Amino acid sequence: MYKLLVVDDEVSSRNTLATCFPWAELGFEICGQAGNGKEALDMMKDQVVHVVFTDISMPVMDGIGLAKSISALKGARPLVVFLSAHDDFKYAQDAIKYGVRYYALKPSSFGELKEIFGMIREELDRKYQVDLRSQSNDNGNETIKKVLEYCAKNYREGSLADLSESLYLNPSYLSQLIKQRTNMTFSDHMLEMRMKQAAVFLQDPDVKIYNISSMAGYINSNNFTRAFRAYYGMTPTDYRAKMGK
Repeated sequence: MYKLLVVDDEVSSRNTLATCFPWAELGFEICGQAGNGKEALDMMKDQVVHVVFTDISMPVMDGIGLAKSISALKGARPLVVFLSAHDDFKYAQDAIKYGVRYYALKPSSFGELKEIFGMIREELDRKYQVDLRSQSNDNGNETIKKVLEYCAKNYREGSLADLSESLYLNPSYLSQLIKQRTNMTFSDHMLEMRMKQAAVFLQDPDVKIYNISSMAGYINSNNFTRAFRAYYGMTPTDYRAKMGK
């Protein structure tokens, strides 16, 4: 599934776009909603986004400003689709200047969106899946080895963006490669490493659990406890008691 970020300051319009269109049928998954361009850019720092579907007229940072900022990003950049109630050629001119090639008017019909995102899906398939299939086994295995080494060393604060930059690879491509070769996502590998390290730390009875939470990369100890219980089927306290027997 390609990740789609919906950006619109009108909450009702945003929710309608995110929930009332069968995105999954076209191969897309809504990864988030933002009320303006600045919020969208902040959300993109923490996750992979393949397509940004954005309104043009918004406060704080409008769609044009968002497209301009995206065009200046290093590495892989998401495709931008403009959505606007204003049938103004100037917007189209600005869109072209910042690499935007898809444009939908409000209110958009089901058929129009299906056609636009059908073309986008084909473009993304060519961009990522073909490249993924052409990656050689040797190079792919070497990359995975580096991914695992990275997770082992940077389990506390590592990120896919940082790893991608260090390997000079497209984040979306790397994410798909990891999933294909290991049947786990990058986040799964980071979680696994955090949990394994936490289990080692718990073997020392003198270390407080809230300190172990921080040592394992969690700011909130409650989040750490929930994650640990989901992974091991017991709380950190119960795990320590069991290991101490």
